Amino acid sequence: MPIFLDVHKVPFSEDNLRELCKSPPDEFGVSHVNLFYNKESSVCFCLLHAPDLDAVEKHHKKVNIECEWITEVTNIVNDAFKIEQAK
Repeated sequence: MPIFLDVHKVPFSEDNLRELCKSPPDEFGVSHVNLFYNKESSVCFCLLHAPDLDAVEKHHKKVNIECEWITEVTNIVNDAFKIEQAK
């Protein structure tokens, strides 16, 4: 499944973000791989598995989050992650 990276402001707590990473895929097929969070500026970088860009946009829209940008990425370094995403 494709991997996407996005950035946006976050109205959630750090605990909420941890829970998101444990959540199953949503109705759009989006699941969180990891979140990178800067508490001081309330900015979150999301690494997501998703079928396509449209699914990522819908995933954020349902909780009224506007992304500054979203891009499809390829994981170059972590071969174990590549294996997991193929399952």
